Amino acid sequence: MKFTDGYWGIREGFSMQHPMEIRDVQLDDQSIRVYVATTRVQSKGQTLNATLLTLRFSSPMPDVIRVQASRHAGKKDIGPHFELSTQEVSPIIEDNENYLSLKSGNASVRIQKGSAWDVSFFDGENRLTGTGHKGLAHIQGPEGKTYMREQLDIGVQESLYGLGERFTPFVKNGQSVDIWNEDGGTSSEQAYKNIPFYLSNQGYGVFVNHPENVSYELASETVSKSQFSVEGESLDYFIIAGGSPKAALSNYTALTGTPALPPAWSFGLWLSTSFTTDYDEETVTSFIDGMAERDLPLSVFHFDCFWMKEYQWCDFEWDKDVFPDPKGMLTRLKDKGLRICVWINPYIAQKSPLFAEGAENGYLLKRENGDVWQWDMWQAGMGLVDFTNPDAVAWYQDKLKALVDMGVDAFKTDFGERIPTDVVYADGSDPVKMHNYYTQLYNKAVFDVLKETKGVNEAVLFARSATAGGQQFPVHWGGDCSANYPSMAESIRGGLSLGLSGFGFWSHDISGFESTAPPDIYKRWVAFGLLSSHSRLHGSNSYRVPWLFGDEAVDVLRHFTHLKHQLMPYLYSTAHEAASDGLPSMRAMMLEFPEDLNCAPVDLQYMLGEHLLVAPIFNENSVANYYLPAGRWTNYLTGEVVEGGRWVSETHDYFSLPLFVRPNAVLAIGENTEKPDYDYAQNVTYHIFEVEDGAVTEAKVYAPENTLEGTFHLTKNDGVLTLRMDGATKPWTALLRTVNETTSIEGGRVENTENGVRILPNEATGIIRITL
Repeated sequence: MKFTDGYWGIREGFSMQHPMEIRDVQLDDQSIRVYVATTRVQSKGQTLNATLLTLRFSSPMPDVIRVQASRHAGKKDIGPHFELSTQEVSPIIEDNENYLSLKSGNASVRIQKGSAWDVSFFDGENRLTGTGHKGLAHIQGPEGKTYMREQLDIGVQESLYGLGERFTPFVKNGQSVDIWNEDGGTSSEQAYKNIPFYLSNQGYGVFVNHPENVSYELASETVSKSQFSVEGESLDYFIIAGGSPKAALSNYTALTGTPALPPAWSFGLWLSTSFTTDYDEETVTSFIDGMAERDLPLSVFHFDCFWMKEYQWCDFEWDKDVFPDPKGMLTRLKDKGLRICVWINPYIAQKSPLFAEGAENGYLLKRENGDVWQWDMWQAGMGLVDFTNPDAVAWYQDKLKALVDMGVDAFKTDFGERIPTDVVYADGSDPVKMHNYYTQLYNKAVFDVLKETKGVNEAVLFARSATAGGQQFPVHWGGDCSANYPSMAESIRGGLSLGLSGFGFWSHDISGFESTAPPDIYKRWVAFGLLSSHSRLHGSNSYRVPWLFGDEAVDVLRHFTHLKHQLMPYLYSTAHEAASDGLPSMRAMMLEFPEDLNCAPVDLQYMLGEHLLVAPIFNENSVANYYLPAGRWTNYLTGEVVEGGRWVSETHDYFSLPLFVRPNAVLAIGENTEKPDYDYAQNVTYHIFEVEDGAVTEAKVYAPENTLEGTFHLTKNDGVLTLRMDGATKPWTALLRTVNETTSIEGGRVENTENGVRILPNEATGIIRITL
């Protein structure tokens, strides 16, 4: 929200008060509390009829500084609140003649004493950002509304990212962003997943601890400032340091919740009925059998909305006119080796038998007069489940448990954005704050059912809406995109922005949701989709089975599905990293290469984990335009080694795209192409790429049951590669792509292959030394 008129003026109807003079300080073991007048006080009389702002500086965990600012603190705080994982810290607090400071880990805040308000945040000795004269403000606006605003410095060549799954330009500098969940598709400034957190390429993040609307002006009101404001009398935000964007992102997810680890089978290919298509068991079976007949491995089959009878969403009952034997059908499908997902949402249509039950028992949101809140958008006369009512949650979860008992393995938790504010919640929550937060309670309720019934690491959603902390309930997908190249580009931009907002796993509708893609776009999107965290074929009014797009589309889908399955030992290790450290599986280039300014704006390619670069193709001319950072990169598909530090333009057929491995990488590659969940440690091959002298790297392999099966260590010193395997009990080999005539190997034997030299260890956990 903009409050100023240019740099000097204030918009009509607004007035501002800024901190001017520190009047008192209170210190304790955990915090600094500062009382600041908004005028210069030269006599005792000036302390009357005046405003005093209160600021508290503290730390919830190492490397994080919390700032809480308020004018009037007497308003009842009825919630909801983000759940934060705080740690015990013992901050170092200093009060000297020049400044106050609080240090936690490497992060610190320094409040200057003197004639001007001046607050700086540091990572070690490196100043990250700060606020000064006319930065923090209490604002009075029209209609008696009040706001709290902060402005933080943006440095030269500093870029800001995140704020959720945003489809607008990737670098957020110059944008106005409101954190307010909307069902706006992928082609507008609205977003399904609004997260009040941004990440800087300078190695820090800022999290605004408000579930309601946070209004951002990122170099869009004052061009050297990042501004955020909330309505009311208080503002609560965190400066999150770490020394690098990756470390800051990890600290953010440690604070708001790390992603759960999805089951290994969920990384395979999902096929949907699509939305408004006609289908029954015969149709579904024909799709599944058609995939098998064409050697197209399928992991999950998804039933979209019309598995339930029209006008009755949600009643959680199969439409008996179309599926007369749902339990038998699910058994037959699961006998084919499939997992089953079904669509749900948190809305109960009036025609659903559950509506009267929910209304009678107080399970649905109400208006202030006690009536059930209803409208006809989406489902006629629908109401919304009140997830602040524990009895309503249990009621809703019981319906899902019955489906799990029938054979359902996952739920697509659609919607959750169209949440009204003229309602009353059972626990008294503020309906404005609940607009965004509703999705957190909704997805948690469903995720908890799957954890309880399937097991902790077997729970997985396909969720559309989210708020801060929603990363704990994966997977999320990008919503309603269109079947064209611009929408494909919007999708990747949104996914990378979401990854920089703490979300570890993300997917999208391969070939677009709205309309039907031509074969060209279908095949290009397949490559992008199978080299994403999760992969789903889904559409609106037409089927997405590949043979409808031509024989070559079948071959392309097979090619990239097999490729993803072979990459699963590496991808599943990357998934563990997301679950432990909060780093996304699909990473914006700036996250891995923050020092390379060429990477700062790059949003049409990404790193899949730490080591693989993926550059999808976005045009019918088959031209790939991509950037390789400095170093010797290996084309994974061809083995060609090229020098980076440059932009590249080249053409690719449909079975190819730029897929490069960065130097000094080791990838654990499996031999199974038929399914995503197999024994990754059995006959795994560690592919070694362009190792430079002095390199130290490792690769971990986990079983689908989540146990660590082995850690492969590699070092190179003075031209000698040393390989060591810890914890392995199953056969493994290493593949060295480039060798010369003088190569000698100790501790192993070799086999020549078309891709290089395969090295077989003499012992499962032995040490191998290779002299090049």
